[in-house]
Amino acid sequence: MRPESGLRRLRRRVGVITSWFVRDTLCPAVSWLWRRALFLRRLLAPLIRYLRSASDREEERSGPDEPQLPDRQVLCEAGLPERPEEGQGPEGQREAEVRVPEEEQEQVEEEEEEDEECDSEEHRVDITDDFYCGYDSTWETEEPEERPAASSQNRLQSWTQDMSSYKFSRFENAARDMHNYRHGYPSQIRLHRWNQNMASDDNPNLEFYLGNKPSLPDGIYIQDFHSKWFGNYNKLEYVHTFIQWLFPLQEPGMNHDASILTKEEIEDFLRNDTAKENLLKSYELMLDFYGIELCDKNTGKVKRASNWKDRFQNLNNHTHNNLRITRILKCLGTLGFPHYQAPLVHFFLRETLVHGELPQVKDSVLNYFVFAVLDKKQRRNLIRFAYLKYDRKDEFVWCPRKIQMMWSERSASKSQERVEGENDGYELKSEYLNQDNVHEVQDEGNSVH
Repeated sequence: MRPESGLRRLRRRVGVITSWFVRDTLCPAVSWLWRRALFLRRLLAPLIRYLRSASDREEERSGPDEPQLPDRQVLCEAGLPERPEEGQGPEGQREAEVRVPEEEQEQVEEEEEEDEECDSEEHRVDITDDFYCGYDSTWETEEPEERPAASSQNRLQSWTQDMSSYKFSRFENAARDMHNYRHGYPSQIRLHRWNQNMASDDNPNLEFYLGNKPSLPDGIYIQDFHSKWFGNYNKLEYVHTFIQWLFPLQEPGMNHDASILTKEEIEDFLRNDTAKENLLKSYELMLDFYGIELCDKNTGKVKRASNWKDRFQNLNNHTHNNLRITRILKCLGTLGFPHYQAPLVHFFLRETLVHGELPQVKDSVLNYFVFAVLDKKQRRNLIRFAYLKYDRKDEFVWCPRKIQMMWSERSASKSQERVEGENDGYELKSEYLNQDNVHEVQDEGNSVH
């Protein structure tokens, strides 16, 4: 009996030690390896995408004359909603404060409002267009009966001679992610963490926004974020686990303790006024962090805050905030504030392309921010504004060339009309003055006589 009881005790001890090892050693190790795997995927993603695009172009050259679009699945890139952009900005930040008069801001906004929506035929583009992107649903597309092989081949050859092919490849990679978002993640792979056992009726993001549960792993409630973190720029900059809780999405991120949104949770969130009010406070919290102020809660219009100069410098120095802003724009469109998207994107377009204040944000604005806007008409207007304000020393690759030519012709026509109008006014004024002078001379002559 004793040997048998000793064997049982040994088995029990082995079981306890094994469970302890699995729980406290093996599980954390696997979790650590999983996080590092996601980090390596982010790190190597630009190289993989470049090699993949180069391989696609090589196959097109070696294949038949008829070019075919890459057959890529629009899959969720786990943890890869966007990659940091490596823009080349000025060596030093401008120290002199750039003052933007109210008249200048109104003029820029009026120029945006001048865009008259064209009919669908004018916005219909051919898939053989130089800068046609299969993942960009901003434009109406049509497939021709016969594709001109010669012009397509010349197009591929011209791409290899400058940097436009590389810029377009980067845009195409970004467009795939934004297309997946705008269409409700049709190919979203629901990744459930292996160490998470959630009930089917659990809504962690909604419960967090109602103040019923804290964020993980930090253990901070939504009220504390709004009261204690507002203006605490060091925490907002260097803590990286809160952004997925403040702005949840239907895609995973780097914080494995945060939960992705579900369709049912989105519907419950949209019906809850408290959750939406708290989301608005979170938006204002991050706007202040970026040096921006929400000046109209009805329209979503924003402007520079009083601390914009220092906060803009932080934006230029820490480009990971570009990823955060993309997440914020996506979340606004998902959780009840889609009308806030275009005003924020227009603000960044104006600061990057007109005033040149955020050179390290410009690429993300053009590749990601603009295409997060769900409304197609607003998206077209934003792209048109960007095209008209873009520096012509670099090629604009974010919309088809047919659309660019149409906008250029209209802009030139309006400029010519404006110049002719000014000349007509000047000539009328000169003629009027000349007539006055003639009358004065005649009057003087009559007085002499």
